[in-house]
Amino acid sequence: MAAAVSTFFDFPAYLAAAKASVEEALDDSLGPERPEQLREAMRYSLLAGGKRLRPILCLAACELAGGEPAQALPTAVALEMIHTMSLIHDDLPAMDNDDLRRGRPTNHKVYGDAVAILAGDALLTRSFEMVALRSKGVAPERLLKVVGELSLVAGAPGLVGGQVVDLECEGKEVDLETLEFIHLHKTGALLSACVICGALIGGAEDDLIDALRIYARGIGLAFQIIDDILDVTASSDVLGKTAGKDLLADKTTYPKLLGLEESRRRAELLVSEAKAALDPWQASAAPLLALADYITSRDR
Repeated sequence: MAAAVSTFFDFPAYLAAAKASVEEALDDSLGPERPEQLREAMRYSLLAGGKRLRPILCLAACELAGGEPAQALPTAVALEMIHTMSLIHDDLPAMDNDDLRRGRPTNHKVYGDAVAILAGDALLTRSFEMVALRSKGVAPERLLKVVGELSLVAGAPGLVGGQVVDLECEGKEVDLETLEFIHLHKTGALLSACVICGALIGGAEDDLIDALRIYARGIGLAFQIIDDILDVTASSDVLGKTAGKDLLADKTTYPKLLGLEESRRRAELLVSEAKAALDPWQASAAPLLALADYITSRDR
C-alpha cells in the first residue's frame, strides 16, 4: 500500500525564510557609494521593512516555473526598488502629502522633497541595473523580457498612468470601472509584474504565463480592496502609515462605493478566481496559493 502524500505547507516558515533572503539581498544591493546623502535616502526607504510581498511573489513564481529562486533574487530586488520608488513619490506633498510610512517619517520629511525625488529616481534606474547587470546565470533573452515587463509597469501603461488618473479623480464621483482602472494600474500592474517576471526568469511556458496573468490580476485587485478596507478599519499604529487618508483626500474607494461587507466579499471572490487559475499546477503552487490567501487575511 502506497504511503499517503502529505499536502501540508508551512506557510509561516516559507514566508520567514523568503523574507530573510530578500532582506539580505536588498541590503547588499546598495553598497558604499557617493553621494552619501543620496545613498542614505535610498537605503532609508528601501530597508524600512514591510511585508516584502512583491519580491516573494517573484521568487515563488520562478520556483513554480521550474527555476531556481536564487536566480530571480536580483529581479525580486528590482521589483521592490520600483515599489519603494512609488511609495517615496506617492508620499510627496505634490501627491498624497503623507508624513508616515512603515511606522516612521516619510522620506521627504527626513531628506527634503528634492532628495526624496532623486532617491526615487535612483531606485528606479538601479532596478534595471539589478536585472541587466546583476542577474547571473540567466539567459539574456529571459532578461530582455523582464526588462520589457518592468519598463511597462513603471511607466505610463502602469504605475504612472494609474497615479495620474488617481490624482485627477480626487474630490470627484468615480464609478467602479474607473476605480478598477486606477487600481489595476497603480497597484495591480506591479503585483502582476512580480509574478510574471519571476516566471520568465524560471523559463515558464506560455500556458503558465497566461494562467499567472489571471492569478496576478485577481490578487492585485484584492490587495487594493483590502488596503481600502484597512484604511477605514485599522489604526495608524497598526498600519504603519496614516489611516483614513483616503477619506481626508475625498478619494473614492471600494468601501465608499460598495460598503465594507460587499468589498470584502469581492476581494474573497477575486482571490478564489486567482487560485482557480493555477489548478493545473496545484501540486507545486502551494506558495502562490498561500500568498493569495494571505492577501485577504492580513491586518496591515
